[in-house]
Amino acid sequence: MTERKPIESWLTDMDGVLMHEGVPVPGADAFIKKLRESGRPFLVLTNNSIYTARDLHARLNRIGLEVPEENIWTSALATAKFLDNQHPGGTAYVIGEAGLTTALHDAGYVLSDSDPDFVILGETRTYSFEALTKAIRLINDGARFIATNPDNTGPSPEGVLPATGSVAALITKATGKEPYFVGKPNPLMMRTALNTIGAHSETSAMIGDRMDTDVLAGLEAGMETFLVLTGVTTRADLDHYPYRPTKVVDSIADLVDLV
Repeated sequence: MTERKPIESWLTDMDGVLMHEGVPVPGADAFIKKLRESGRPFLVLTNNSIYTARDLHARLNRIGLEVPEENIWTSALATAKFLDNQHPGGTAYVIGEAGLTTALHDAGYVLSDSDPDFVILGETRTYSFEALTKAIRLINDGARFIATNPDNTGPSPEGVLPATGSVAALITKATGKEPYFVGKPNPLMMRTALNTIGAHSETSAMIGDRMDTDVLAGLEAGMETFLVLTGVTTRADLDHYPYRPTKVVDSIADLVDLV
């Protein structure tokens, strides 16, 4: 195996790595503190497009994790960056919440339900049948279909919830059009994140709790990958995948000394 260069920059998933069901994972505070003291570039990533970076900064701060806004990268921000590069100053019909609409506004997009360039599907707490019907008709009329992330389910205290991927499948079934998913495991999200902090994949690492999103995205972006066992993927699940992370650790506490 080719020896990798030393890690100079870090990307880490949020849910399942730094926190679990609203509670910080032991060692997460020490890891973030060490990163900030080291001065190394880093970003906390999430596929959830509901919240703005400011919202997430406040949520993390409440549980004792001090992550500045500029160190948070969401699928909503990645989607806005992608659209700004592909089709600057466009229009979009959006199903989503403040994280997505704010990012699009900041990128110069106009939100419209009248002949938009794109239909953009993100995470939301309440999917409206009326809004979905509108999205389907606009896509059938020629709007291009973008989704912030492919996650089929999300967690809640009551159990799993349908997420963007599941709702996108409904729209695809009705229109025959597949969306372009921007979030993990699309390496595009990782590359835009790396560009945001001026990092290079050869000297960067990705930490995640899911093989099918975090590890796969990091792998395809050319990064070193660490799987933590404090979230979705278990050690027994590893044999179900044809690829491997660079290293499997019990939790982020095991990575503090690598910073």
